Amino acid sequence: MLNLGKFLGMIVLIFQVIWADGVKATVSNSEVVKGNPVQFQIEATGDDPKFPNIQNIDGNPIAGSQTGTSSSYIYANSRLESRHTTMLTLTFFPQKDLTIPSYEVEIGGQKYQTDPIEIKLVTSNASVVPNGELFTLEIKADKPKVMVGESLIVTLSFALRSDAKISQGVEFRPPTFPGFMVTDMQDKRSYRKGNYQIEELHYMLSAQSEGNFTANPAYVKVGLLDRSRRDVFGMFFGTVWKEGVSNALNFEVVSQEKKSDLVGDFKLDAMLDSKEVKANQPVNLTIKIEGDGNLQGFEFPQYEIDGVTVYSDEAKIESKVIDGKLHSTYSKSFAFIAEEEFTIPERYFSVWNPENKTMQTLEVPEYHVKITNKSLSPAANTEAPKGIVQTETALSIAPKETIVENKVEERSVAWWMLAVSFVLGVVSVFVLKWLWHLKPTRKSFYSEAEALKILYPHISESSEVDEMVRQLYARKNGDTSIKIDKKVLKEMVDRFSLR
Repeated sequence: MLNLGKFLGMIVLIFQVIWADGVKATVSNSEVVKGNPVQFQIEATGDDPKFPNIQNIDGNPIAGSQTGTSSSYIYANSRLESRHTTMLTLTFFPQKDLTIPSYEVEIGGQKYQTDPIEIKLVTSNASVVPNGELFTLEIKADKPKVMVGESLIVTLSFALRSDAKISQGVEFRPPTFPGFMVTDMQDKRSYRKGNYQIEELHYMLSAQSEGNFTANPAYVKVGLLDRSRRDVFGMFFGTVWKEGVSNALNFEVVSQEKKSDLVGDFKLDAMLDSKEVKANQPVNLTIKIEGDGNLQGFEFPQYEIDGVTVYSDEAKIESKVIDGKLHSTYSKSFAFIAEEEFTIPERYFSVWNPENKTMQTLEVPEYHVKITNKSLSPAANTEAPKGIVQTETALSIAPKETIVENKVEERSVAWWMLAVSFVLGVVSVFVLKWLWHLKPTRKSFYSEAEALKILYPHISESSEVDEMVRQLYARKNGDTSIKIDKKVLKEMVDRFSLR
């Protein structure tokens, strides 16, 4: 019994030593290929640890940070005791050999130091998809250096070995790109390469300011079938989660060699549907810019012309990768409505082509629009018809008085005529009711889009209709300050809807 007591005491002492407050630092790999991440973890045992604020490790910025906790329990000294462990995991991308320094962690008022850890960079002889690995995650850019306003394409590749048995699917967290405007190009590509199935995603990055930037890596978590566990029928069950992180990307953004509105290689087409229209009828101008480069941040300025109402739609911008280059298309339409002739002014845009180091100009020409059958005001149309002379005093002619003598002729009415009249009256009532039901009914409500479609062809017939169409167009283009009387709108539409 004495030996057993000593043995149990030693066990308790060992647990107390193991469970004592303290810290430990580890790394995912002490030898790493340049461009691949290292995960540095500080494990603190004890309540409410205070970790240092680590922004970089030996000059390498922290690309990702996460914290996790776990709890364990032991029955000792006749009571149940718990111990809490907190893990701080930092991801960074070493650019050279380095030593992770010692860090201080405070637990319960006591300070503890981690041990330094050496990291060594090695050369990789592996292929793009290393044989034997279950999966890889890689990001690469079509160019590492761009100008402000210039775009580049980043490709994210996920390669999964064909014999990998997925149990719970794949959880994915995309990369982030500080300093860039990012557009997901939604052009997923799938293909096989050797013994791997590869999925690709493309991102378009537009540089916003000059400087050196580092992309935060992508993360993936794959739920694989646990082959170590079988059910009573011999079937595998359970899931083993494997995590992976992509490489890092560094970008250099420099200022433009020459200031310009756009960067790339573009052409512009402008088309006016008519140079001569009737008063208050629209003239439509369509602008299309197309070529290699980024058009996501471009906006064609609004026209402002005295005496002309101008409407425009939302610009349509499309981007896709063609032959390894970003190809963009920008299209926008304008409608001009006026009572007098007017001129659409010319517009110019400068484009710097970084490939051939040249500056080009995109031009929207000037257009002069003539107006026919100009509307006259009612007061202007007061001339008397030719051949008729108007005098100041009108001749009054007294009409002759005609006396009509009422003659009453008495005649008897047969009884059968009364019966026929009654029957015809009843039939007439039913016929009128039937015809009333056949009469087209007007809608009790019109949407603004329906009203605009019905009223638009009649804007030259009435100034009220013209004003209503202008208000509907303004609301369609997002002007919420305009309020439209629904009753007035319905009455106006009813006048034209059943013509």
